[in-house]
Amino acid sequence: MKEKPAAPTPVILGIDDLRPLPGVTRIARTSREGIQLLEEHRDSFIDELWLDHDLGGDDSILPVVTVLEEAAFSGQPFHIGTIFVHSANPIGAETVVRALTHWNYQVRRATA
Repeated sequence: MKEKPAAPTPVILGIDDLRPLPGVTRIARTSREGIQLLEEHRDSFIDELWLDHDLGGDDSILPVVTVLEEAAFSGQPFHIGTIFVHSANPIGAETVVRALTHWNYQVRRATA
């Protein structure tokens, strides 16, 4: 009797400067690392993407949001199941949710 092949491991990416984010398969701690992480997964399906707004110092998630917006604007959005925005900054989080929802990404506010 043949064994069923193992289900593929979900791709769950996180961009957060501090939180450990249990369940995340890869994590970036800065916006620059986050952009690199997204580009590494450009041609594959990302099951979940977890975003924190404030990334320490002057860094924020906004450069990452810009990359996602530009991809959608050019007709080649990233293939992402759900984007979760988990931030202690409610105004920043709402800005991210609004921007990405505008480009038809599935976005939810969450707690990390």
